[in-house]
Amino acid sequence: MSMDRQHDKSTALKARLLQAGKPAATRIDAEVRGRLPRIIHAEADRSLERWLLAHADMLQTLLHTVGGVLFRGFEVDGVDAFRAVCMRCIDELIPYQERSTPREERGGRVYTSTAYPSEQTIALHNEFSYALNWPMRICFYAQQVAAQGGETPIADGRSVYQGIAPEVRDSFVRKGVMYVRRYGWGVDLSWQETFGTADPRVVEEYCQAHDIHYEWDGEKLTTRQVRQAVTHHPVTGETVWFNQAHLFHASNLPVEVHESIRRVMHGTFPREALYGDGTPIEPESLAQIRAAFEAAKVVFPWERHDVLLLDNVLINHGRNPYQGVRSILVAMGQLSQSSSVAQGAF
Repeated sequence: MSMDRQHDKSTALKARLLQAGKPAATRIDAEVRGRLPRIIHAEADRSLERWLLAHADMLQTLLHTVGGVLFRGFEVDGVDAFRAVCMRCIDELIPYQERSTPREERGGRVYTSTAYPSEQTIALHNEFSYALNWPMRICFYAQQVAAQGGETPIADGRSVYQGIAPEVRDSFVRKGVMYVRRYGWGVDLSWQETFGTADPRVVEEYCQAHDIHYEWDGEKLTTRQVRQAVTHHPVTGETVWFNQAHLFHASNLPVEVHESIRRVMHGTFPREALYGDGTPIEPESLAQIRAAFEAAKVVFPWERHDVLLLDNVLINHGRNPYQGVRSILVAMGQLSQSSSVAQGAF
């Protein structure tokens, strides 16, 4: 899609937003930085379910322009209330399949956020961008806010794409990204956890259905899948950086963790990212990609019972280190599918 057509679509969406007007009994803040996120405060009516029911068109327009909406001050108290909200703003919640991080289900396809040690940073990423299918919407709920830190940084994938040099983008677009995962070493998730089964045949059926190459070595399993580096938003047509190469790459590990895993796994790692043809990604390209994420990053402080709804194609999310007890819940849904999977060398 040409830039002119993208601009025309974006302008039309913004016009719809202006025509929609300001919702009764709420207040919409100016942006935290640039456009993202748009904050909607409860005032007279604190029912988020009612707001979502009354303003579905406005919400869709906000998600397709700004990309993220933060609801603050509404009565969303606990898992059941959060799930009810999600059922209003996401067509159908999906299970957390083909897992890449440890989580616990809180019932009804609501999950805890990634259970990594509190001192670690989780890099910005789009949920399931390594998979054949991904959720179009993802929703977070601040059940308990950390005493210090623990923010969920977000970044606009359109800005990330523009922040990467054209020659670097072109290499990724042409080749795609190969994600390699190695299971059975006692490091990272087991294949049983990732695929939600102890039956190898079920794993094989899943891989065959989702364009994943698999190879067994006794109880050890290696998978490889080639996915897109960028995608186009199915509604706005805008181009976004959409992959997890920088996160899956071994250089994302802290130095001490990197060396420890390398020794245990005899020079390999539980997950790796390569170009789609199996060649290594240049360190300078990864550095530029990470710099583009950093330049686009927006950080806001959580408040208890906040709800953050993101367009998962347009907007990345991550996690800052924290101190104290932190409980952020997450649900996702409205599946989309890759339109251009690069063909790798298996």
